[in-house]
Amino acid sequence: MLLEVENIRVHYDKVEAVKGISLSADKGMISTLIGANGAGKTTTLRAISGLKKITSGEIRLDGKRIDGTSPHKIVGMGIAHVPEGRRLFGLMTVRHNLIAGAYLQKDKKEIKKIMDEVFEHFPVLKERQSQLAKTLSGGEQQMLAIGRAMMANPKIILMDEPSLGLAPIMVAEIAKIIVHCREEGYTVVLIEQNASLALRLADQGYVVETGRIALEGPAEKLLKNEHVKKAYLGG
Repeated sequence: MLLEVENIRVHYDKVEAVKGISLSADKGMISTLIGANGAGKTTTLRAISGLKKITSGEIRLDGKRIDGTSPHKIVGMGIAHVPEGRRLFGLMTVRHNLIAGAYLQKDKKEIKKIMDEVFEHFPVLKERQSQLAKTLSGGEQQMLAIGRAMMANPKIILMDEPSLGLAPIMVAEIAKIIVHCREEGYTVVLIEQNASLALRLADQGYVVETGRIALEGPAEKLLKNEHVKKAYLGG
């Protein structure tokens, strides 16, 4: 298994936000975490990428423990994070945002190769590579955030609410991009408030409620689960 998260607990001061979450994802697989705001989904992704220290449990990449490793080293090991809200450098150009994503890459030819691949995936970014990131539309900014993650040449891309605030036509485009990531061999761990979309895209699903996994299983089965339907799919 490429990524294994085993019984992790995470605290903010004395408040336990994650209460023993376990999940896994293999190469070319989309795993999704669905649940209400404040359930612990974002904290789980932050723990995986090293941005939040876990209190207990284990996180393994290719069988090697990475919990306690600094975030930049985790990027170098193969995990890239597309955070909620995109967190782009708004006063930098599209091209320079992408270059920032490759800050651990030392080979200029390799950086160019990866950037050419990103531009192939996102032609609009190539067209607008000299524009400031803040001048892009919401959907284009999300493409840039995903493209920046790709520049790290990762094995795993963590995506936190990639469709948030986007128009329906752009949500459909982002969904295609996520599926394409899987087809290209990336492993994706996805948080998505649009539970129906998330479960239709994913191979494996996890329902997070108050810091715990309440349900898990093949995404296709969770789509048909009565509790999931009532709580997250609007009936």
